[in-house]
Amino acid sequence: MSFIIELIVFAVLLYLIGRKAIPWLNAAMTKQQEQIRVSLEAADQARADAMAADDERHAVLEETRQTAQEIVAQANRTAEAVRVDAQARSQAEYERIVGSAEAEVSLARQRAVEEAASRLGQIVMDVVERVIEREVNAESHHGLIEEAVSALNADATGSAAASSGARQ
Repeated sequence: MSFIIELIVFAVLLYLIGRKAIPWLNAAMTKQQEQIRVSLEAADQARADAMAADDERHAVLEETRQTAQEIVAQANRTAEAVRVDAQARSQAEYERIVGSAEAEVSLARQRAVEEAASRLGQIVMDVVERVIEREVNAESHHGLIEEAVSALNADATGSAAASSGARQ
């Protein structure tokens, strides 16, 4: 008898669980499945957004890298232009200084030759006076003295041109 009662109680419980608990459990599981599905879709969307953002970041990074390379190339071209300009200006300044120095040397050489010629003329006059033992009149022999000084100048100019030509 107790078996029959237990069987009846079991059948009632089974009926109540089947009518009340199972639909409620099914609804809860369906709701949970829906939440999981929505979460998975959101995760997929977030992954797709992250990949798109990563692609965009890579594109911006590459563009920035390209711009930086262009800036460096432009800076190198500018530096080279400045270097060439400075070199050209330096060369021009060097040539100007050398030309000025050559002109000064030539002028100093000419003055030295003229001074030496003048001094040599005076020395020659003194020697001639002593040799002849009489005073030589510079005015009366002026043409002779000028001729000697011109010959001396011609020799000095020829020597200066030869040494200047050998230096170049």
